[in-house]
Amino acid sequence: MVEVAGSGAVVIKRADGREDGEEWTENYTELPGGAGVSLILESTTKEGAGPRLHKHPYAETFIIRRGSATFTVGTDEIVGTAGQILVVPADTPHKFRTGPEGYEAIHIHANPTFETIWLE
Repeated sequence: MVEVAGSGAVVIKRADGREDGEEWTENYTELPGGAGVSLILESTTKEGAGPRLHKHPYAETFIIRRGSATFTVGTDEIVGTAGQILVVPADTPHKFRTGPEGYEAIHIHANPTFETIWLE
């Protein structure tokens, strides 16, 4: 649900109607208000979850709020943990697998829509 304040500020409420930040998993693209980014909110308690190798023609930023994930970024393997921010440059192949305690993060795509090239 989208609400627009008198100032033009936009408030987007959870599709599931909850009013907390827990277990929030949604994709947002073409956000109103000229945000210029798209978002993936990811929350899982599963180990080993994550996308296959892919890249985007723009940078992707991961803000890790809980748990961990092992990222493959180009030829590097990086363990990202709660409290860290990982920025993957444009056109860089990447994927991740969630850690044993799960994973919660905000993925910010520096583009108003998702443009993904799947490599595997």
